[in-house]
Order: sequence, then C-alpha cells, then structure tokens
Amino acid sequence: MELIKKSVTGMKDILPEEMELRDHVVRLVKEVYTSFGFQSIQTPCVEHIENLCSNQGGENEKLIFRIMKRGEKLDISGAQNENDLCDSGLRYDLTLPLSRYYASNNSKLIMPFKALQMGNVFRADRPQKGRFREFMQCDIDILGEPGILAEIELINATTTLLGKLGLKDFKVRINDRRMLKEMASSCGFEEESQQEVFIILDKMDKIGIGGVREELINSGFDRDSTDEYISLFENAGNDPQKVAELTGSENTAQISQSIRSIMDAVNAVRNSDFSVEFDPTLVRGMSYYTGTIFEIEMKEFGSSVAGGGRYDAMIGNFTGNPVPACGFSIGFERIITILAEKGYRPSDESSKMAFLVEKGADAEKLGNIMKEADLLRKEGKTVRIDTMAKNRKFQKESLAAQGYTEFRDFFNK
Repeated sequence: MELIKKSVTGMKDILPEEMELRDHVVRLVKEVYTSFGFQSIQTPCVEHIENLCSNQGGENEKLIFRIMKRGEKLDISGAQNENDLCDSGLRYDLTLPLSRYYASNNSKLIMPFKALQMGNVFRADRPQKGRFREFMQCDIDILGEPGILAEIELINATTTLLGKLGLKDFKVRINDRRMLKEMASSCGFEEESQQEVFIILDKMDKIGIGGVREELINSGFDRDSTDEYISLFENAGNDPQKVAELTGSENTAQISQSIRSIMDAVNAVRNSDFSVEFDPTLVRGMSYYTGTIFEIEMKEFGSSVAGGGRYDAMIGNFTGNPVPACGFSIGFERIITILAEKGYRPSDESSKMAFLVEKGADAEKLGNIMKEADLLRKEGKTVRIDTMAKNRKFQKESLAAQGYTEFRDFFNK
C-alpha cells in the first residue's frame, strides 16, 4: 500500500514560523482575558452524539464528524441509519461543551462564572481561505449574569485583545434576536416561519435588500408583509430607536434601549481603534441565541472575525433550570491569517540569539558555551546552539528569517 504524504483535506500541518505566531497569540489571549477575570477551562473534543444532535447547533449539526461504536456495540447488519452506528462525535464548537461542563461542575464554580476556553473543533465543511475542517476556537463566556454587564465586558475584552494584536479600524456590529422577532411579528410573519425569514435575511450582505425581498416572495411569504418588512430596514437605518418608533412596540423600545446602553458603555471604555454600530440585519446562524448578538467585521478580511451573543436557554436544557449565558468567540484561524499576511512578528523577536559552534569542538568548550547560553536564557533571551555550516552566510540568513537577530560564532582555537 502506497503511503499518502499530504494531510487530510481541510486539515493542515503547521510549520514552525506559523506555530511561533500561534503560540504568541495564544499567550496574548490568555494574558488579556485573564486580566478581565476569565478562568481557563478545558473540555473533551468528543461529546455524546445526543448532545451534539440536540437541535441547538443550527447548520453545524449537519457537519458533525461521527465516531462509530466499538466492539459488540457496533451492529452494522442491524443498523437502519448512521445514528445506529455511532454513539459520539467530534465537537463542532465550544459553546455546547461548555453548557454540558457547567451542568456537570456548577457546584464547584464561582458565580457568575467567567470561562475562557481554547481548543480545536471539527466540522465536515468545504475548506476555503481561513476556514478549515479542524481549527482552533477561542471563546469567552459569562454564565449567571442576566444584565448587559456581560455583553459590555465581553465586547470590551475582545476589542482590547484585537487592539493589542495591532488590529484597528474594525467594526463591532450589534443586534438582538428579540428585535428580529419583534420586527418580523410587526409585519405579520408567524412565529413558526420566522426562522426561515431570518435565514433569508442573513444573506443581505451577499444578495442585497432587493435580493432578500425577492427570495422571501419566492419562498411563499405574503407580498404585503414582505414589503412592509423590507421598508423597516430601509427606513430604520442604523438606529435602534427608529426601529422602535416604526414598529410602535413597547417591547421593541425596551430592546432598543438595551442595545443603546451597551453601545454607549462600550464607547465610553473603548481603548482601541474600532467603531460600534447597530445592524438590524445581523442574524447569527446559531438558533440558540436568545438576546443580544454581535460580530466584529474587519475590512481586510472581507467578513467577520469574531461573533457571539446571549444564549439564555441552552444551559437549562442540561440542568433543568434556566441559567443566563453570553459568549464571544474570535475566529482564531482568521486572525492568524490576517496577522501572517500583514507580516506580523511577535514583539519579543529581538531577544533571539544563535550560537554557531565550529564542528569538532571538544567537551570542555561545548560545556562553556552551554553555560554561557544558560546565563542568557535566565535573562529572558532565546538561545539556539547549532553546529556551524560550511555556508555560514546562508545559515545566518535562514535563522534571521526565523527571527534570530544576534549571532555568536565559536571557533576551535
């Protein structure tokens, strides 16, 4: 059998230069988020298939990598569908595992619980730029805080992190799933059909407002309701108060005030270069969102690089009791792609030294060289010791490309 030398489609090998960048970003993520009081946790990458297929993950449930039953439990001849063959699967995000984690461990946690979770997730998706089948997710969540303090803290922490990575001029878009429902209801869309309406609305950035109108009508929705719905977006612009005035709903007015309060608070503590904007067309694909939703849009990437929102109902499905919850996830792989394209280098690159030792050095000389390297490492420098190549110029150029800026040559004398 011929061995295949390339990685599985949608999964990739990571070379040292990118790994150095990734490690740097992970360190900075932990540094920033822990400064806001978030605590690191870890959950398994495998979850029970019943949890993964609980109708809470939206389209991602179609992308699960299932794991077959083992041993006597695997009955291929008696299986009627794929679910009869599997009992677990690889997680497609970190939110559902966090909910299960909380249900198992809440008696040991300080409330409100501020969780930081980083780990690989898996989706049988079509790979494209910045999108893989195995990729790192980085989530922060606040469980047990029902007020807008959670949203403000999550947005503040995430924008602070992006600012420290040198990213700027990005936009935080905010909406509320309750606002979406109020707008749809005010135009006559029945509750049971609203999810289909939102799926079409979510295509606004691709097909435009005219395309949304046409698709709603082609999907069988009432033309008058559709026209009234479209006019809401045309007339409200980016003002939540205007939406409240157009719908004339007291609920919408309260939701509008909540959105405005979050935006005002975020602007008041803003410490990096970004804008905050209400976007009534923002939907977020996951059906588990119950309140505020938000995304971060970055011009140079052409799409969102972070997203999240409030999901007050999910944890109650595991515990039997409602628990308010809100989370924000950065697109770690997309951030890495942007930083790599910008030529971003970790700020500590000047502390990297290379000792080049002429071939044939005796044990005493090698011992002295290693002692000197250890002293420099204690001062915080990275010191690499290599045998000197015949072409020292090329050797140093190769090391310089990896961030080494200081060199020491040791000859046999």
